[in-house]
Amino acid sequence: MTMVRGLRGATTAADNTREAVLEATRELLEHLVDANDLRTEDVAGTFFTTSPDLNAEFPAVAARQMGWEYVPLICGHEMSVPTGLPLCIRVMVLVNTDKTQQEMKHLYLRDAENLRSRT
Repeated sequence: MTMVRGLRGATTAADNTREAVLEATRELLEHLVDANDLRTEDVAGTFFTTSPDLNAEFPAVAARQMGWEYVPLICGHEMSVPTGLPLCIRVMVLVNTDKTQQEMKHLYLRDAENLRSRT
């Protein structure tokens, strides 16, 4: 039975430039697509957030450049938590899939590798 599942990922940009935001976002999305055998038409919607220090470009631009023309996309900022990871781009992709939650492969790249282990 097809369900909507959430797929999470995060990465960091090298700095607060348009090129760095797009490159990091593109890399993250490409890895998520490959790891989960995603087809663009199965993506129901995507939420991007950035740490408050990233504002040079919308991460959603990278998804549009990859051909996600009809996927609903939205961007926002994460809360400004003093111990938050700087230059961080996070994504939640909502996917129509037959996979179980346990089969979804969430990815954390670059300096975001340890986000899941934070308590």
